[in-house]
Amino acid sequence: MKKQFRITLNGKSYDVVAEVIGEESNAAPTGGARPARSAGAAAVAAPPAPPAAAAPTGGGSVPSPLAGKVVSIDVAIGAQVQAGQQVITLEAMKMNTFVSAPNGGTLKAVHVSAGDAVEEGQALLTIE
Repeated sequence: MKKQFRITLNGKSYDVVAEVIGEESNAAPTGGARPARSAGAAAVAAPPAPPAAAAPTGGGSVPSPLAGKVVSIDVAIGAQVQAGQQVITLEAMKMNTFVSAPNGGTLKAVHVSAGDAVEEGQALLTIE
């Protein structure tokens, strides 16, 4: 079953058709009429929230929130960092993602270099 939605993103409207897979509907077909706009449809079409600061994977390591390329390491080994401070910049799909320290402490080790490809969950650095 296909459903038509109008999505407004940053002030620009888009008409999209989405196919519902694995769900059988008891509703009568709309006969090509556009469905009424509702808060429910807007909630389905909302873009995902940006990734939150990465949580430590144990032992003070900071994991990559996504697969991408390391653009820069924004702190030096031995530096004191505060919780929420930007520590690494990653690039994925031509967009930069800033990785923040999940907790305060001293930067003990950097496990990647600028230009390295990283996988989601890979340890980037260690803060203790």
